[in-house]
This record gives sequence, structure tokens and C-alpha cells, in this order.
Amino acid sequence: MKTPSYLPDDHERAILIGRVWVPSIGGPSLVSVQADGVFDVSPVAATCSELMSLEEPVELLRPVSRLIRLGGFDEIAANSAFDARREDVPWFLAPCDLQAIKACGVTFVASMLERVIEEQARGDASKASAVRESVAAIIGDDLGRIKPGSAEAARVKDVLIAKGMWSQYLEVGIGPDAEVFTKAQPMSAVGVGAEIGVHPKSEWSNPEPEIVLAVNRDGRTVGATLGNDVNLRDFEGRSALLLGKAKDNNASCAIGPFIRLFDEHFTIEDIRRADLALHIDGPEGFSFEGHSSMSMISRDPVELVSHAIGPNHQYPDGLMLFLGTMFAPTKDRFQPGKGFTHVVGDVVTVSTPTLGTLVNRVNHSDKIAPWEFGAVALMKNLSGRGLI
Repeated sequence: MKTPSYLPDDHERAILIGRVWVPSIGGPSLVSVQADGVFDVSPVAATCSELMSLEEPVELLRPVSRLIRLGGFDEIAANSAFDARREDVPWFLAPCDLQAIKACGVTFVASMLERVIEEQARGDASKASAVRESVAAIIGDDLGRIKPGSAEAARVKDVLIAKGMWSQYLEVGIGPDAEVFTKAQPMSAVGVGAEIGVHPKSEWSNPEPEIVLAVNRDGRTVGATLGNDVNLRDFEGRSALLLGKAKDNNASCAIGPFIRLFDEHFTIEDIRRADLALHIDGPEGFSFEGHSSMSMISRDPVELVSHAIGPNHQYPDGLMLFLGTMFAPTKDRFQPGKGFTHVVGDVVTVSTPTLGTLVNRVNHSDKIAPWEFGAVALMKNLSGRGLI
């Protein structure tokens, strides 16, 4: 796999937090990615979760004189690609650790309509094209102007119910309550360069490129990164009760490359203005490109955070919150009318100028190395290093 820069365009002034597997200590270190290298953040915080909940993490990270340099960025980045990894050289992991990994669904009109199509097609990709045409004939694309939970949304619901077209996806798309679900377990996300998993029994799957907010234990959004919320469209289309199986499989969640902390150069406004690019290169020569604008999201990112954490639900270790996607690739890959699905060997690239580039290669989840280093292993490792 060719190694891209991974870094944001303005990385010289960005406060970037990552995690690196360090072979010499048999575990991960929280790091600050700087122009002149990758530095161990252990003197400031032992875990990413802890760092995010500090009062002024940015100010604590600006002086690097007390931090140990683990290596050069280029060397560690090159060793992060799954097909070029040396076990004696550090490599990048997902930048989060103990935080819950949550995701918001149906936050863009385009993806909302695709979820309705999945449901109507009952997970059968061969029926998707016909269902898409019939749904569009009734709904169109006017739902984008409707504020979720508004009186107008309620009126649209009544009309669609009367036409027999109401859906659980429309309920969370334009209804008063956002969909927030558990994407993956803490410590289970894979990082940049790693293989990302698709269940071997799935015949209709796709990437979901998203911005992911880093939210601390107090509900304060302190930074952002990129994510790929791999989705099995056939599993979820068969039944919404299969959401866990459609979303949470070995290596099915990629986050990275780094969490960029909010500061005077990067704020929530940059998230609201962000444009994401998706590129898929298939082993048989297939290529797909798409673009997504956060300006088209139906609920503001801060509002989505309020649906996830607050008086009714706490996360003492913080959370990583996927904001949803408008991508649902429909370009036919193998047969007319069957749309897109992943194959083993797909290289998926998600990027935006302010957050950098996240690259992963698709494999079946049972062929990827099993997830073995969890919270207990982390605590033992940190304890052995005298950090807790």
C-alpha cells in the first residue's frame, strides 16, 4: 500500500494527537505528532481519554521539551501500512483508547433515503434500483429543507404514513430524536494503514466516511478526526435488529489518522464547513470517487453531541462520536442495477484538508488478526510502566 502523507494540509500549526504501538514496551503510547517527530505524551496523560478531559490539553502540549521523541513521522507512518509492517518499529494505531465509540445514523438526506431503500428491498441488492425509483417518485429530495423534529417534519410524516412509505429511518432522520448507536467497543477501532473488516457472509457492504468528534467526560467537544463506519447493507436491510451485526465486527471500525484538538486555528466551525472526499480503488481496477459536504447535515454537530451525552447518559471515559455520512455508493460494480459492494482488496481513502487522510484496505473480518489488546491489557501495561 502506497503511504500518503496522512497529515492535514496545515499540519505545521495543528495540535495532533495519536497513538503508537511501541514494540519495546509491548503496548501503546499516546503521542503528539509534531513537525520534527512523534513525541510520547505520557508525562501529560497516560491515555487519550484522560488527555481529552484535562482542562487545557492544548496548552499542556505546546512545550515539547519534556517529551521523549519516539521517532520520525515518516518512518512510523511508512510502518503503519499493514502490508509493510516491521514488528520491531513503532506504528500508528487508532488515536482513541478508552472512549466509547458511538455513531449517529441517518443525518444526511441521501443516506436516509438509502436506508429506506435497504429496508424496502429487505437487504436484496438486486431490488435496490427499482425500489430507489419508486421511493424517489414519492419522496423526492425535498426532505433536505426540513428541520428534524419540527412541525413541518410532523406534517410530512403524516403524508408519508398515508402513502404507506413511512420508515423507522425517516423517524430518526426527520423526527425529534436522533439515532445514536454503539458502533464498536472501546479499544477495538483500527488505525490508519490497517486492514478493515467486512463480514464474510455479507454480499452488500459499503464504507461510510465520516467526521468523528472527540467528546470528553464533561460532554465538551475538544477535537475531531476521520472515521470509516463500515456497514453491511444486506444485514441491516433484513432487519434493523441486526444493526449490531451489520456494524460491529472485527476491524469494522477505522478511526484516524489523528485527533486534531480545537484551538485558535481549528474550531467547530471548521467541522461545519468541512468537505470529505472518498476514494475506492478495487483490485480488479474498479474506481469510485465521491464527495460529501458537512453543510448538508440535517442536525448540527453540537446538537448530535447533546443527543449522545448529557443528564440521561454519561460517559466517564468520554466518547468518539461519528456524525453520519451522505455516502451510499450506488455505482454498479458487477451487474446493472445491483449497485456497489466491497470486495477483498479494496483500498478506501477518506480525506479532508483539515484532518488529513485515513487509508485502509478491506478484508474479511475473520481473516484479519483478532482484537486481543483491550482495556485490561492496557491497564496492566500502563501499570507495569509506572504510569498508573
